[in-house]
Amino acid sequence: MKLQVPFVQLPLKFDAARLRTEINALGESVWRPHPQGYAGNSALPLISVNGDPQSDSISGPMRPTPHLEACPYLRQVLAHIGAVWGRSRLMRLSGHAEVPRHADLAYYWRDRMRVHVPIQTQPSVRFQCGEAEVNMAEGECWIFDTWAPHRVINANPDQRIHLVADTVGSERFWQHASGGLVAGRPVADWRPHLVPFNATGAAELVYESENLGNVMTPWELREHLNFLVAEAAPVPQLAAIQPLFARFSATWLGLWAQHGVREAGWPAYRAALDSFNAEMQRLGEGMLLRNGMRFLGAFRAMIVQAALTDQRNGGLVVKGDYDPDAFATPSTSGSKTGQSMPPMGGVAKSFDRPVVVLSPPRSGSTLLFETLARARNVFTVGDESHVQIEGMPELHPAARNFESNALGADQATVAVVAQLHARFAASLRDREGAPPTRWPVRFLEKTPKNALRIPFLRKVFPDAHFVYLYRDPREVLSSMIEAWNSGKFRTYPKLPGWSGPAWSLLLVPDWQKLIGKALHEIVAGQWQTTTQILLDDLADLPADRVHRIDYDALLSNPDREMHRICAQVGFEWDQALDGGLPQSKHTHSAPAAEKWRRHEAEIDSVWQALAPLAARAEAAFR
Repeated sequence: MKLQVPFVQLPLKFDAARLRTEINALGESVWRPHPQGYAGNSALPLISVNGDPQSDSISGPMRPTPHLEACPYLRQVLAHIGAVWGRSRLMRLSGHAEVPRHADLAYYWRDRMRVHVPIQTQPSVRFQCGEAEVNMAEGECWIFDTWAPHRVINANPDQRIHLVADTVGSERFWQHASGGLVAGRPVADWRPHLVPFNATGAAELVYESENLGNVMTPWELREHLNFLVAEAAPVPQLAAIQPLFARFSATWLGLWAQHGVREAGWPAYRAALDSFNAEMQRLGEGMLLRNGMRFLGAFRAMIVQAALTDQRNGGLVVKGDYDPDAFATPSTSGSKTGQSMPPMGGVAKSFDRPVVVLSPPRSGSTLLFETLARARNVFTVGDESHVQIEGMPELHPAARNFESNALGADQATVAVVAQLHARFAASLRDREGAPPTRWPVRFLEKTPKNALRIPFLRKVFPDAHFVYLYRDPREVLSSMIEAWNSGKFRTYPKLPGWSGPAWSLLLVPDWQKLIGKALHEIVAGQWQTTTQILLDDLADLPADRVHRIDYDALLSNPDREMHRICAQVGFEWDQALDGGLPQSKHTHSAPAAEKWRRHEAEIDSVWQALAPLAARAEAAFR
């Protein structure tokens, strides 16, 4: 359903721990792969046609599956929200996976709200809708503008589970919605009402019984056609499409007056619909909606597939959740009506001299990345690229028995390069949050794990430039110790065979040698292995493709350093940084001179073994 705002939080809050207990009791066998087969996405049906947990249809009487019947508090949650429920599921997103960018264009969601209740999640999970982004916390209740392009990024090793329930609403539901909080518009004293489990309470739910008829009424058809015209981006062919819509509406009304929904009239309806569709395919080619989706993709999903159906054959299964045909076509005009997709046929046509920031973890790479991302016409995925890279099963360390985060040139196959190129391109935004409208683009990439992937990245981005960020190793080691102790940087908390604290930061080759070591020795081993590999691989690159920047110089004179490094890599720097730099999003504690001395004794105990490599790192690429 189209809303006037991206996100609204309803004034309700539920016991997420209780919900997790009920879901865990169902077991793993009841989860199904996502209907479109997207990696890391799985579903557990709660409400489906006739309560069949194997059905993905959206036409027919909606009833509870045995899974919902086995979850009393989950039923109470739905009852308290108080809506007429359609197809509803638990949706699970594995670690380092994403829900691809899409818009809900199909007929079923034209008048249905999608309710989200996070049951298991983390603060780093990002839900994007249009230009807005929120983190939906556990137990909260949200609705959002499903007509706008949206996606979910789980840049975390732990899974995310949401209750995702579709509804046309009800009087009680809309009362909740009217008292909701619009994301980004705080209201004093607003807080959601906690709804605990009621051990003696009965949960009476109301389900859809009518949703998609055999023949769409002429009045509903006219409403959907008018909606599509209103949502179309202005183009000259609209002048021909509007009278075509009016003529077809009149034709459909005449058929309705003659046949109603009787089966005898279906051939006449089909002939009229097919003729209308053929003419629209010609007139609507290349048209976009205001939300950036293809006009014909929405027309097909909302009209062609829904105006005439035969429910005797099992009803309509929506395949348009993530319909790639709904996205906008490549743009050469720079139009801002929607996101253009990158040209096909090779990385070189989509990316122009990508810039990759490289350093050991906790060296200040986020600060450098966030600053470089302020350059004009530079595009990023908005954060570290764990989702884009490790979201591909073949690139996740689990595919190699958790050997490390290292990736070699042999893993950059033609298929991997093409898919990775597409994953990056689909997520790109500039400093204003806008997607590309022209290709190729200048692309900025960063994650400390890439220090172990230079041969792989050279093959993925053959014309890439690499920026080596140097920071005093003692400061880096101290910050790494703090990161492990904080528990906020856990990357593989269930690392097979690891017996120490939950593994944090990047996974280095031969990490098994660190089992049983003290934390400062683990951190020293991480830094040493990463730095050795990083310097060796950078040394194999042409000198004009490697650029150095010092962390201290960046802090002391950011304006000078940004002008210098941007000139070297070909970025357009038009910012003034006379006021210094803000703290980066991953800052654990405020910077301070000599802060590393908090861990001086531990660092001194390993320094002799690290000193030669530390000297090499300091002298490298000056």
